[in-house]
Amino acid sequence: MFNIKRRKDEFFGMFDKAAQNVHEAALALLDLLEHYEDVPNKVRRIKNLEHAGDDHTHRMLDRLARMFITPLDRDDIQRAASRLDDVLDEMDTAANRMMLFKIERPTEDSKALGRVLVKATALLIEAFGQLHELRKPEAMQSLCVEVHTQENEGDRLTQHAMANLFEQATDPRDIIKWKDVYEILEKAIDRCEDVADVLQNIVVKHS
Repeated sequence: MFNIKRRKDEFFGMFDKAAQNVHEAALALLDLLEHYEDVPNKVRRIKNLEHAGDDHTHRMLDRLARMFITPLDRDDIQRAASRLDDVLDEMDTAANRMMLFKIERPTEDSKALGRVLVKATALLIEAFGQLHELRKPEAMQSLCVEVHTQENEGDRLTQHAMANLFEQATDPRDIIKWKDVYEILEKAIDRCEDVADVLQNIVVKHS
């Protein structure tokens, strides 16, 4: 029994670290958006966090392959790990596009989307922490619902950003660039919701 609990805590601890890494990437992306200087180094930091996320995912899946008895359904573990990685991929893509497109300065709308990402990823840290307390599902459910709320806010902000873009931009190239960046930032928030969906599914299975 002790060994099973130790393995369970070890596995959930890996999820905790992976979620924390995703949140650090969101903070790094927001820093890029709000303090748009030293851009290549800031983009490189986000890339490094994305690589770290790949490492976390590989370690979790490798550990999963070696476990005979798993603390959660194998498919749920794989989906949660993959969806977390998807959030990182979108944030990394957004940062790279800004450098590739030679964006002169971020818009207020992009900063607002960055702040939503920070809130959503912070909620995911708390939600993964609740895996240790699945017999008390209310807290997990509440956190996942709040992630959904942030996703709705992301949709609203993206629509507002697109309206501003087509109303205010005078250079068609700026429209193309920012439309792409806004859509990627929205996808990153959507992927946070995907993670929350997996966690809610886990709660249902263990309730």
